[in-house]
Amino acid sequence: MPASSLLIIGSMAFDDLDLPSGEFRDVVGGSATYSAFAASHFTEPRVVAVVGEDFPEPTLGELARRGVDVSGIERARGKTFRWWGRYAKDLVSRTTLDTQLNVFADFKPKLPQSFTQSPYVLLGNIHPALQLEVLAQVKSPRLVAADTMNFWISGERALLGEVLKKIDLLIINDEELRELAGIHNLRRAARAVLGMGPKRLVVKRGEFGALYFDADESCFVPAYPLEDEVDPTGAGDSFAGALLGYLAQRGVLDRAAMRQALHTASTVASFCVEAVGTKRLAALDHATVRTRMSELRALVHPGD
Repeated sequence: MPASSLLIIGSMAFDDLDLPSGEFRDVVGGSATYSAFAASHFTEPRVVAVVGEDFPEPTLGELARRGVDVSGIERARGKTFRWWGRYAKDLVSRTTLDTQLNVFADFKPKLPQSFTQSPYVLLGNIHPALQLEVLAQVKSPRLVAADTMNFWISGERALLGEVLKKIDLLIINDEELRELAGIHNLRRAARAVLGMGPKRLVVKRGEFGALYFDADESCFVPAYPLEDEVDPTGAGDSFAGALLGYLAQRGVLDRAAMRQALHTASTVASFCVEAVGTKRLAALDHATVRTRMSELRALVHPGD
């Protein structure tokens, strides 16, 4: 299997963040950015996205140095997608203050020919129509995972339904699961969503970890207990990137591999929260990740 086996489609953006620790402007973010940094610890992901003339070249260089194939990132005339959000003091809830699509408004994902053969595909949280455009270009992928959000669940239900029929794994949070299913109970909601098409479902629950469901089993993975929580932006995208990156590295999709991938994803996502933007993810090394994975495993299986 080629090293560059994971294809990531998503946004690359500037985030303006109002956090309890201060106000931070022009923070490099976006679903593809976070996912790529996280996945790069396990494989050499390929990214398809669009940025404006204002997006920093050093960030693309930093991704490339981590083994990310950035040849599918288009630089268009105009400004990069921008999001402004304000977090509550507990960092759990947030309010969107402004969204500027800019060059992302005209984004039409065009996969380089070599990218169409990618066996693992991560469709970031973008318009379901764009997710479908990507699926029309990839050839016989082994595993397609997708993320979505409340905005698409309520506003693009029909198109999202078409996406769900074509993917293998859906990665969403518990609020989104309940809205998508129209059911409050998580287990029954998961069963309903699995009936919509995806074979596997991962439900992110922030500091309460994540739940996994398929037709035969379910399991729980805890979040790593942090002493310093700074910025949760991109933690879910980091989780998804690490999950798919690990599976692409292993090349195995059995239950044991999925459980290990979930623990790996939970570990990597925890680093994301410890600093503003991608700073912590970009500075990670394999030894640090392995150490925290061992600590998380010890919390779940003490004495092993």
